[in-house]
Amino acid sequence: MDLPPHNTDDSQGVELQHVNVVTTECRENLAFSIESEGQGPPPYSNKNKTPPGHDPKRRADWKNGGVNGHVTTINVPPISTQDAEGGGLSPPDTGGGRRRHRSEGALNTLTVTNSSASPKSNNLLDPNYRKNSMYESRSTISGVKFDDSFIEENKSFDYGSDSDGDENGLTLMYSRHEKLPLKDFSLEIRAAMDIQRFLNKTVLLLDLNKISLDEIIDEILHKMLDGTEGEVSFDQARSALFTHDYVHMLSRTLQCTSISEGGGFDYDQNWICAMASVPSILTRHVGIARLRTAANLGTSSQEVYFVIVVLTPTKEKGTKNEVETGRTFATIFSDLDFRLNLLAASTEDEFKSILEQHTKELADRQMSLTNKVPVYDTDSNKGGCKCGLFKGIREDLRRRLPHYFSDYKDGIFGPKTIQKTLSTTLFLYFACLMPSIAFGVLNSENTENVLTVEKVLYSQTFGGLIFALFGGTPLIVLLTTAPLALYTKIIHSICKEFSLDFRAMYACVGLWNSFFLFLYAAFDLSVLMQWSSRSSEEIFALFIAIAFCVDAFKNTAKNFEDHYNIPRCGSVSSPGLVAVSNVTANVSTNISETVVQSSNGCERDVSLLYLLLLLGTLWVGVMLYNFTKTPYLNAGKRELLADYALPVSVVVMSLIGALAFKDVDLGKSFDGLGNGFSIFSLVPFHTLSWGAVLGAMGLGFCLSLLFFMDQNISAALVNAPQNKMKKGTAYHWDLVVVGLINLLHSLVAFPWVHAALPHSPLHVRALADVEERVDQGHIYQIIVKVRETRLTAILSHILIGLSLLILDVLAYIPTPVLYGLFLYVGVTSLDGNQMFERIMLLFTEQSAYPPNHYIRRVPQRKMHLFTMLQLLQLIVLCGFGFAPYPYLKMFFPVLIFLLIPLRHKVIPHIIEDRYMKAMDSH
Repeated sequence: MDLPPHNTDDSQGVELQHVNVVTTECRENLAFSIESEGQGPPPYSNKNKTPPGHDPKRRADWKNGGVNGHVTTINVPPISTQDAEGGGLSPPDTGGGRRRHRSEGALNTLTVTNSSASPKSNNLLDPNYRKNSMYESRSTISGVKFDDSFIEENKSFDYGSDSDGDENGLTLMYSRHEKLPLKDFSLEIRAAMDIQRFLNKTVLLLDLNKISLDEIIDEILHKMLDGTEGEVSFDQARSALFTHDYVHMLSRTLQCTSISEGGGFDYDQNWICAMASVPSILTRHVGIARLRTAANLGTSSQEVYFVIVVLTPTKEKGTKNEVETGRTFATIFSDLDFRLNLLAASTEDEFKSILEQHTKELADRQMSLTNKVPVYDTDSNKGGCKCGLFKGIREDLRRRLPHYFSDYKDGIFGPKTIQKTLSTTLFLYFACLMPSIAFGVLNSENTENVLTVEKVLYSQTFGGLIFALFGGTPLIVLLTTAPLALYTKIIHSICKEFSLDFRAMYACVGLWNSFFLFLYAAFDLSVLMQWSSRSSEEIFALFIAIAFCVDAFKNTAKNFEDHYNIPRCGSVSSPGLVAVSNVTANVSTNISETVVQSSNGCERDVSLLYLLLLLGTLWVGVMLYNFTKTPYLNAGKRELLADYALPVSVVVMSLIGALAFKDVDLGKSFDGLGNGFSIFSLVPFHTLSWGAVLGAMGLGFCLSLLFFMDQNISAALVNAPQNKMKKGTAYHWDLVVVGLINLLHSLVAFPWVHAALPHSPLHVRALADVEERVDQGHIYQIIVKVRETRLTAILSHILIGLSLLILDVLAYIPTPVLYGLFLYVGVTSLDGNQMFERIMLLFTEQSAYPPNHYIRRVPQRKMHLFTMLQLLQLIVLCGFGFAPYPYLKMFFPVLIFLLIPLRHKVIPHIIEDRYMKAMDSH
């Protein structure tokens, strides 16, 4: 879109129009400010005391301000006749009233951000009217008051009691918002030419160590104009870029906005583009500065790394004016991934190379007009088979197969990709290995050593590798989980009660489960998950997080029962207390008492060390996970430590337990001994009666519901819009692969595996590049891009397989470190859980509420009511999931499925639909 060139013959009566751009095509906007020149002063300015160079005839054009013929009006307080004729505020000792004293406070004014004052002097070449020059001018943005030589040198001239500002520095500011589309690089030839011109005549400042707006602009202007233009051009450019000296703001800026989660919009605070037309320059200038540290340049620019300055001659072609040139660079910088690459560029040549390459890619992308990949295939009007049989599987394969080789390439090539791949591989290794060992110990206790730790590790290695190689969504992590451990215990209890062979019954339930999963995939039942809302997914994710924490605390309580709260410790505690109270007693008495306690079996030191290692693992892990939010080291090292938070915490606390407290015997985590069966021996199905097979079908159906919900909810969280995944989904094909994996596991009585929460979303987060945003003092992160690769899952599961060779060494990893990892996974999974955030709001002071979209759009009572309804559902889910009655736990998968109809059929009768859309949408 080419805007008509502005009439810039006269710079009198300059107003600001702040333009906010909304483009529905790409869901990104450009917001900028246009300084409309060629407009006269407002009707209440002093007509008898005209500033030098001002043409009073221009006043008739004041009502025609705006762009594209829009009429702009401004409401001001009523003005007396004498003020209208004499101008400005009433002078002293006149009938119009008296001047206000400073002690009486400020007059009511209209103050709007990103604006410009009126009028300005046109005599910019006269040094006596050097307005906004760098001489004796300091920005209020830096917190320093102005001492402007322009005002001091022209006290004899009365601007109608300062039409630019009265004696208190008060002024009227005017701003306006309007939309602009992103520039189409595939159709608008001028876009590529603007970039090429910048590459040929580069004005680039890398790692500029400035945080003041004035200093940043001065540095860019010096490099742009020194040697080619004179000092007059510098002063004119600076005067045109800023509003005026009392409110020192950029008068015309251009920024990008994007649709925020749940509605509304957010500013891209990472960059800002300032524009101006300057009479004395003969050619266009574009300068870019990349700041070493982020600068706070205003309300919508609190985290700026890039500052772009565009200067054009006053008489310039419409397609080459400052707005069109600025729109070119604004479109380029609206890409998050591109900005991240520019931040990593170390040299000017690398910076230019990235800019040139992205320009070509953007043109190709806009040319192709690629459509957004649908999450679910709901379009029944497409050609091909109209029936549902195997249609979803075919669509998944058609969508994912073209990206198969890029799934490997994306884990190797790209900025920081190798680092991310290695750190995520180690994260997955520890995040899968430790729970496998812990659940292996639990399954071993529940099944009388039929499902041992060794079998769990074999199951994890085989299942993880198969899914990483052939799964449709490689970022999903398969794991044996707490609900599966509970279900396994139920099957074992039934087998003991009815004298059935556990291995045969377990395998039969697994085969029925796989059969039902194949049916779900064949008839495209995953389409039903389009009704699964954010609330259902977050309730289930929060339940899994609670389950991890409950397992950790239950094991801790059991350790205290075995070593701390026992009768033998109570029988020897009295002599110890007597010895402590007797200050004259010999120290050797206490030592001997310690020996007596140990010999009698009282080992309170074991429980205390257990608690220390458990909480220490959690503390070290969470501290490193949040290390990016601290000011220590630099950004690269902070990110590196955060990436390796999990492995570092496990290794450090294991070494502390093994070396610093080597005299305290925590014992081995597991022994790895089975019950005499060969690891890969087939299950004797012939021992089951037909009645047992039918009973296994019922258990298999309930189990398949758990698999169906867990697999699809995990996939939905991985493919959530905020993760910006680009390669599409494969819900039906993933069910087929998971069903095949568990069918093979069942034949040899290996533990089952399915998509794990919160490991799958954490896997996405580990492979993501993020960008920080600041909104009213609240810092939050958004994902820029995710490396959708299979390599991390493949490499981590190869390491898990190799760990079978050092099984005896792994047995010495302290048990509290294993369960400390459970706490770490549970706590870090709360990050980004909107339900948990709203639960915290119940205990938060209202003035400290973050400016989230649902807080702005939903009444507080409705928001808290919805939170309480979710809490009620979570309590019911926990009641069934953690109930001490095994048969009650059988209905746990059914409850998970019932969350969907409850959300769509019951809750809308309690809370209005418009509020639900704000709180319960992705």
